[in-house]
Amino acid sequence: MAEAPQLEMLWEVEDAHRALETRFGFGDPASADRWVRTVLERFWGVRARSCERIVISDRNALAWVATPSGRLIAKWSVAPEVFPRLTAIARLTSRLDAAGLPVSAPLPALDGALQVEADGVSMFLQREIEAALLDTAEPDQVRAAGAVLARLQDALASDPDPDRVAAAPRPQHSLPVRIANWLESGAEHVPVMARDTLRRLVADAPTDALPIQLGHFDFRSANILCAGADVAAVIDFEQARFDHRVVELARSAVLLGTRYRQWGPSTSEVRAAFLAGYESVRALNAIEAAWWEILLLWHTLAFVPPGEDPTGWGSSALSHARELAAGG
Repeated sequence: MAEAPQLEMLWEVEDAHRALETRFGFGDPASADRWVRTVLERFWGVRARSCERIVISDRNALAWVATPSGRLIAKWSVAPEVFPRLTAIARLTSRLDAAGLPVSAPLPALDGALQVEADGVSMFLQREIEAALLDTAEPDQVRAAGAVLARLQDALASDPDPDRVAAAPRPQHSLPVRIANWLESGAEHVPVMARDTLRRLVADAPTDALPIQLGHFDFRSANILCAGADVAAVIDFEQARFDHRVVELARSAVLLGTRYRQWGPSTSEVRAAFLAGYESVRALNAIEAAWWEILLLWHTLAFVPPGEDPTGWGSSALSHARELAAGG
């Protein structure tokens, strides 16, 4: 008899066995194992040897499954309100794969469906990619990630069905207004000098409108798999939304090294290497270039926590603000 799968939480601090029961209705990992293998055989014709590991994230779960043709990963959700969007994301991922982008493409079910709904869940099946999470200590990986983001944005700009994928509506205000609103409502606890520098820079920034398009918007180490110096796959499009390309670029640069429970700002060297990789595919235009440093500061300030700041978001923002104030 196969051993019960290893069970863990991806990022939450909660008992995984309790979460498995309260969120998914399984009394123990062995029950979940049997259910996963039954669903895979019923809808994909896959006879799994064992379910080795189950990881829980909110109302989603991922199962690593051993099969005669290699390891597969089944991801399912029990949040019915997102089922239509999950289907749209699966179709998007398949289109990106067909266009040559490094993504983890869904495996079609026996009826051709890319996302299967059954037993009150929505499930996606993919092959395991033998790669490791991006390491920001590896400059080649950082530059490769920047180049892939540029290619990915190019593909998403022409996607035929972006509204079904987006997790939020299109922004209703210009960048200056959005940042001004944030400064008024959410910045009381951030370093005053950095806040004042951001306010001054926004007042002097170009007001020309930039185009808005669909973006990944969770482009960081936790979702970028690398094999050597190459990006093997970009995963998890569930945070995809509309915004300006340079907004996603700056946010990604700031968060590039973050993982599940490891959240800290990237260094200026990492941000520069990431931008260099991006511009090897698509150079920023004059308006985007004028906003680049401003957006880096804004996104860094947005992650400064109230109270203790163990990973140094506030000091990173202050350092960057001083460089900008000095014209550096």
